Amino acid sequence: MASFTCPVDGTVLVPVERSGIEIDHCPSCRGVWLDRGELDKILERNAASAPAPAPQPQQYRDERPRYDDRGHGHPHKKRRSFLEDLFD
Repeated sequence: MASFTCPVDGTVLVPVERSGIEIDHCPSCRGVWLDRGELDKILERNAASAPAPAPQPQQYRDERPRYDDRGHGHPHKKRRSFLEDLFD
């Protein structure tokens, strides 16, 4: 088997087998390097072992008016300043 060097710092990579998949590990920078197809194998095994997501609970909206739901009635007139009254 050919020994590979880390592209970051040039250290010889150590091959490690995890769950039947061989990955290359750099002991100095702790980088992990995958050969072609190894990421696909990891993703397939992860998808097969992951439980199905739980269904989302039904969410109900409270129909009572809230304090921040203002502005749906009649528009309020802008308050006139005393200067506008003075020059009117």
